[in-house]
Amino acid sequence: MSPGVRPVVLEAGPCRLSALIAQPQGTPRATVVAVHGGGMRAGYFDGQAHPDVSLLSLGAALGYTVVAVDRPGYGLSAAHLPYGQDLSGQSESLGAALAHLAGRYPTGAGVFLVAHSFGGKLALTYAAGQAARDDGAPPLLGMDVSGCGRDYAVDTGDLRDPHQHGHWKRNWGALRFYPPNTFRDAAALVAPMPVRERAEAARWPASFTAAAARVPVPVRLTFAERELWWRHGEEELAELAGLFTASPFVTVDRQPEAGHNISLGWAARSYHLRALAFLEECLARAGAPA
Repeated sequence: MSPGVRPVVLEAGPCRLSALIAQPQGTPRATVVAVHGGGMRAGYFDGQAHPDVSLLSLGAALGYTVVAVDRPGYGLSAAHLPYGQDLSGQSESLGAALAHLAGRYPTGAGVFLVAHSFGGKLALTYAAGQAARDDGAPPLLGMDVSGCGRDYAVDTGDLRDPHQHGHWKRNWGALRFYPPNTFRDAAALVAPMPVRERAEAARWPASFTAAAARVPVPVRLTFAERELWWRHGEEELAELAGLFTASPFVTVDRQPEAGHNISLGWAARSYHLRALAFLEECLARAGAPA
């Protein structure tokens, strides 16, 4: 872990979730909750190949509490949930974990989600169900979702194992995008993808459309320049943005010189700063003090 980052455990209803936390000096302006993708773990947001890569270190230095959560079926909860949870179950677990987090640590003006790949599916599902929940979780300010669209650029039969050799380029892009030792260090972040999660993947295009229409907070969708899992042409991105009919505003952006795993590459600092700048826009919209 990076300096200032430490492990914590969050109670999430029937299970406990492992997580990493970094806190600022003084009261946080807000809390950034980072949600990893399929077959990865929370350490995705605390890359060790270069000091500039860690979202946790950067966010804490800029005045936010940052928490990267191992989703249900990963880390500490894997033994209790060997098959994982579907998106509905993960959404309930995340809400319970955030309520527990708010009971232990100051969260500032609320929670901002930074979510990657399958974690983006969870973030959108969680936000879509906000109005129907009363779990004591802090208010949701907005979200940045990277590496997650609606329509796959691959056959759904290829989604069962994101780590198979043929998917290396889809996951990473080009070698030049990453600091030396990235792939050695990333080996510790890789985890099996639970079977219930794999089943959700094939249903996602319809789920995205339904969830997007009910997301009530600002949304930023980020696609890497070399994103190969999703269709993201200009017309497709415009259509995606138009599906968020309940959101006050939606931004779609591209991250240059990056592959799917943006937060482990040289572009990580640029991407994280852009995501946090979007959080600042959400804070201003919510009337939070500077």
